[in-house]
Amino acid sequence: RFFQRIGRPQVRFEVGDVTKFQRPDTFELVVCVDVMEHILEDEAALRCYSTSLKLGGMLIISTPSDQGGSDVHEEGEGSFIEEHVRDGYNIDDIRAKCLRNGFSKVEARYSYGAPGKISWRLSMKWPLLMLNTSRLFFVVLPVYYLLAYPIAFVLNMADVRMQHPTGTGLIVKAWK
Repeated sequence: RFFQRIGRPQVRFEVGDVTKFQRPDTFELVVCVDVMEHILEDEAALRCYSTSLKLGGMLIISTPSDQGGSDVHEEGEGSFIEEHVRDGYNIDDIRAKCLRNGFSKVEARYSYGAPGKISWRLSMKWPLLMLNTSRLFFVVLPVYYLLAYPIAFVLNMADVRMQHPTGTGLIVKAWK
């Protein structure tokens, strides 16, 4: 309804199983943020995204990398986010998976370099760990964010303006 009210009826959100959901040649853009690390059959999802995109359409993925994504730094160490089926993607592997599954051009770069890692810990990891310790931290979080958010925001702004030789996240753009 929101998009109808602002005069953008062509924007819509769909709910479905990304390993099965297909609307051939329907969409110009698929945005996939913090999803792929939860999907065991990731190549099936990539095929569905590709099938559903119009020719020239773009897929944008933001996902953890294998360089410490999900805050995993050692082989065999688990993510603090239990529902991840993989700790992160290798940049070359995700490029190859996209190309194997219907995309003609792929660009990938690292995100969450040094400033982004600090921002992520301040704005995401530590608050989640607090809440996992006790729900009473809901009372503390507004004050915490009042102090932490401005710092996290500045760090994020710096992070997105930098090119990182490595990082704990990946931004992938793939075109059909």
